[in-house]
Amino acid sequence: MRSILPLCALAMLSACSQHSGNINDPSDVRFDENRFRQDIKTLASDEFEGRAPTTKGEQLTLDYLSAAFAKMGLKKPNGQDYLQTVPMVSYTASELQTIRLGEQQLEHRKNVVLGSRHDIARVDINEAPLVFVGYGINAPEYQWNDYQDIDMRGKIAVILVNDPGFARQDSGKFNGKAMTYYGRWNYKFEEASRQGALGAIIIHDTKPASYPWSVVENSWTGAQQDLVRSANEQKERVKVEGWISYDVATELFDKSGLSLVTLSDRAAASAINLPLNQTASITFENKTEYANSYNVVATLPGSSRPDEHILFTAHWDHIGVDASKNGDQIYNGALDNASGTAGILEIARQFAEQAKNGHPLARSVTFIATTGEEQGLLGSRYYAANPIYPLDKSVAVFNLDSTNVYGRTTDYTIVGKGKSELENYLVDALKTQNRTAKREKYPESGGFFRSDHFSFAKEGIPAVFAGGGSEPVDETTAQYKAQMKLKMKGCYHNVCDEYREDWDLSGALEDLAIFYQAASVLGNNHDWPGYFKGTEFNTLRPANEQMQQASK
Repeated sequence: MRSILPLCALAMLSACSQHSGNINDPSDVRFDENRFRQDIKTLASDEFEGRAPTTKGEQLTLDYLSAAFAKMGLKKPNGQDYLQTVPMVSYTASELQTIRLGEQQLEHRKNVVLGSRHDIARVDINEAPLVFVGYGINAPEYQWNDYQDIDMRGKIAVILVNDPGFARQDSGKFNGKAMTYYGRWNYKFEEASRQGALGAIIIHDTKPASYPWSVVENSWTGAQQDLVRSANEQKERVKVEGWISYDVATELFDKSGLSLVTLSDRAAASAINLPLNQTASITFENKTEYANSYNVVATLPGSSRPDEHILFTAHWDHIGVDASKNGDQIYNGALDNASGTAGILEIARQFAEQAKNGHPLARSVTFIATTGEEQGLLGSRYYAANPIYPLDKSVAVFNLDSTNVYGRTTDYTIVGKGKSELENYLVDALKTQNRTAKREKYPESGGFFRSDHFSFAKEGIPAVFAGGGSEPVDETTAQYKAQMKLKMKGCYHNVCDEYREDWDLSGALEDLAIFYQAASVLGNNHDWPGYFKGTEFNTLRPANEQMQQASK
């Protein structure tokens, strides 16, 4: 594998001169695989301790990224450094918990994970009524309200994961197999809070959740970080929130003389709520700590319209260290997301080099390495609420999260494909690699709502989460992919997500070239992409109707 791959050698341009008006001297653009590898390897090293926010690992990461952007000569937005302060709070529920649901005494981590996002030293809930609220959704546009005619004050909501569309994929409900935002765990906790519930517990089920119980155990235990909330916002949040295993839920419903399977089927057909005629008693100590974390923001100013910004995002954070584990305790987060962070560094280097060679883009390009994505898109949510550059001057967002380590593909995945005109820029760039754009293989996992681009989409900024594909270019690559998939099975949010020397990064480099070309074209024209009619964000920044028809 060559250490330096020019765009033409990547099959980026079958005839470079034919497309030279679309990008900045593409024959001069080279993505350095060795440098890309080294960035991943360093960020995912044990020294960086899993890059948890507000830890030593964060400081090492901030220093590394800041030094890299400084070497490129990128602008410091505040004139002093590349950091945007993100005020954060960590809530740590004790490992010693007393939890009774109905007649069941539950064991923390084994079959239940609970926490509290309140600045209180102790959670002490006694005999709180349990209420099954179906999918816990209140969606007027779907004529759906699982909380209809029920007072949730003092009660704990028991909620199914995902949304009714997943359970009845041919019914026309919600978005069918593809998860809507109503299926996300954070929405369910937020809606239960709006309904005045004392607590909210989601029933874990691997298939509709799209991840096993181990992800719940690893991701929702230990310090749980959030943006600092006002006293009123905290007061309105449920006092306790978390997950129970499917087996525990089945037994809980059985003790109520009910069938979880039957009620799940009813909940998928229509809104539902009913008391389980059982109570919960929950006690645990809760520690609260406040500390600042940081987004890293660096800008390459545009030549003629520097106030208009194209954004690249990737989250630098991961889960950190779990000292309670035997053996390996470090969640290195190599794929998720040292690889995406390394990707935006390499893209930034190419744009910076082009600018030094006299070929800057007309628009500015801003790179944001965000904090706290693993805890609920915290860094991107904070930036969207407190933008360094005005949101109405933010043209688009390209998000890199877990780049392709499985070799080159003939296709290219756009998560949530069909939402905005921004996708057309990726599709055009793909033609030069003879690749085709497809939506994600498992839309039921709700990928569009699970990474940092979503924070910007909610504000109406066209944002894409894309890369990789499912179709290897040849049989050799297919065999390699199958072998690597086996090696990395179960490594999502686990300690085995480590850098591997035998990763084939050629597909990742091709994807970087796609992002580069798409941003180059958009960076030199006057377009303002919008969201297509019928999508969630069309009213915020609508697409040109003619463009929508052309994209079909």
